[in-house]
Amino acid sequence: MTQYTIRLETPADYAEVENLVRESFWNVYRPGCTEHFVLHHLRNDKAFIPELAFVMEQDGRIIGQNVFVKAEVTLDSGTPFPILAMGPICIANDLKRKGYGKALLDFSLEKAAEQGYGAVCFEGNIAFYGKSGFDVASKFGIRYHELPEGADAGFFLCKELQQGFLNGITGEYAPPKAYFIAEEQPDAFETFDAQFPKKEKLVLPGQLF
Repeated sequence: MTQYTIRLETPADYAEVENLVRESFWNVYRPGCTEHFVLHHLRNDKAFIPELAFVMEQDGRIIGQNVFVKAEVTLDSGTPFPILAMGPICIANDLKRKGYGKALLDFSLEKAAEQGYGAVCFEGNIAFYGKSGFDVASKFGIRYHELPEGADAGFFLCKELQQGFLNGITGEYAPPKAYFIAEEQPDAFETFDAQFPKKEKLVLPGQLF
């Protein structure tokens, strides 16, 4: 890896970051993507944590980003238990699989821990995120919202930021509602996406939606 810096995102970065997210996620999980629209709205959500919104920069170009939002696990007793959710997180397509993603992830998690947050839940690939200390959330006693018993939950990951934070915890996690803004406001999403360069939506193997 060549030299880079990681810093907090500023309003002047928003357009460039949203385009980066769109390029990175396009046709990955669905034809096209919605992550750039989600990020656009997350910044104005009360759960968003601007002190944990990072960009990775190299030679004046933003090559990566990551954000965190406040979330919770509903304990079996019905009590809400505060944790973090993470994402979208991405690296520029031409720099993927070169170590930048792990560097950004590890930096972000370290900063979240320094600010006193106890744990983070995330939907992702254990083969990558496991290298930064994530494990399947079921090992911490946390279930994914409305997932049938016995269903594969290998995508649902968790990491303690403070050792022992989740000791004795059992409950259910539901992603913050802000992550579903594109499904709830399809017309607003289409209007927003039309501001970006036109790209072809493709149905590809491995997509989830």
